[in-house]
Amino acid sequence: MTHPLTATPEPRAAYVHVPFCVHRCGYCNFTVVAARDDLIEPYLDALQIELQALEQPRTVATLFLGGGTPTRLPPEPLERLLRLVTQWFVLAPGGEFSVEANPGDLDRPRADVLAAAGVNRVSLGVQSFRIEKLQTLERDHTAADIGRSVELARGFARSVAIDLIFAAPGESLNDWQHDLAEAVTLPVDHVSTYGLTYEKGTRFWSRREHGALVERDEETQRSMYLAAIDRLADAGFEHYEISNFARPGHRCRHNEVYWAGASYWAAGPGAARYVAGRREVNHRSTTNWIKRLRAGESPVAERETLGSEDRAREALVLGLRRVEGIERASFAAQWGFEIDELLGPELPRLRHLALLADDGRRIALTRAGLVVSDAIWPRVLRR
Repeated sequence: MTHPLTATPEPRAAYVHVPFCVHRCGYCNFTVVAARDDLIEPYLDALQIELQALEQPRTVATLFLGGGTPTRLPPEPLERLLRLVTQWFVLAPGGEFSVEANPGDLDRPRADVLAAAGVNRVSLGVQSFRIEKLQTLERDHTAADIGRSVELARGFARSVAIDLIFAAPGESLNDWQHDLAEAVTLPVDHVSTYGLTYEKGTRFWSRREHGALVERDEETQRSMYLAAIDRLADAGFEHYEISNFARPGHRCRHNEVYWAGASYWAAGPGAARYVAGRREVNHRSTTNWIKRLRAGESPVAERETLGSEDRAREALVLGLRRVEGIERASFAAQWGFEIDELLGPELPRLRHLALLADDGRRIALTRAGLVVSDAIWPRVLRR
């Protein structure tokens, strides 16, 4: 079996997808299997097959295990997962090793396994501190679980991160400000904030279509996003990417690989890799991914090779996600296209609307531009 992981040039980042969860939350559109712990061992066997196609261990500067919920695995399978992953993706000295965790799953035995494997960054799917909102979002943890899991992670990880969701059904600006106030009291180094989205195919999409859920209006969502920027800045967090805030020295280095348009390995069901201008996505069905690997077949479901201009446009979008923006000269040197050439008439238009700041050397989204960034990207990508 030939495998895409053998492509060059050599990436310096790797992502491994772990699809297991207790249940699928109503808003979730990720590659997840809920209440299927019977698939854990077959998953690990298939992952071993996929990683063996690397042919030799690959050294990486960042390694990220996401999901799903990696800490859904009991301690012994979790230990096997970490051993397998670090056998093939060898973390360079000073590297970042991140694992996503659910506050309801992370306990002392699992924390000990993570610590022994060298995990130095833990990202907790907190989402909210209010029980009513957690129930609305169909989360299975409590505020007490959050404090306990942060303390466990703090015991071994250099960086502890939390995710928060705003604009849940029925949530007010005051409710969201309460979540922010709770977040900044925790001993965490990184906060990600995401507006709730209704993805087609999820239960939340269906419930909204039938009137059982009401999406928060755009003005409320805007106020919530700006409240996060201001509250987290006041607490000493640097706003460095549209949705991400970090204390000094604690940016997510793995995600910065994505925003820089750099290449990365990936393995697991639904995992997407980007190597030498070629994007490949594995089958999203965990059972199908397992069956294909067992049969000696490729796990890849989609392949796309980007042309030089498409790569440059994508890099422009990713770079503009960073609050610091993009430096003109370095972008042209790396991608072979001038920013002004790619944006064309959109550049003066975005400047006129005060959505883009441009000092001649660097361009960056303004505060107003950050709020409406999703509406800007199609214009940047369009030829």
